[in-house]
Amino acid sequence: MIASQIYILISIIALAIIAAVLFFVRKDKKGKKLTHLASWSLMLILMGIIFGDNRLIGYSFIGIGVLLAILDMINKSKSKKKKKSR
Repeated sequence: MIASQIYILISIIALAIIAAVLFFVRKDKKGKKLTHLASWSLMLILMGIIFGDNRLIGYSFIGIGVLLAILDMINKSKSKKKKKSR
């Protein structure tokens, strides 16, 4: 394994540990669920990190993921404004 692959592996393991800790700690609390756009965005950003060796593919995935995250934020803000006006 080369150094960049080791760094990617370590970051994926660290993210998995953080996700597991948050899952077990926040099990009793009511949390907000991810929307479909947010989950797709997260998946595409992770794929961009995984395929980071090929810059075109990696940056494309990250860019599309960020774009979806921005669209999700806009949709959430619009839905909050509609709820307040009712």
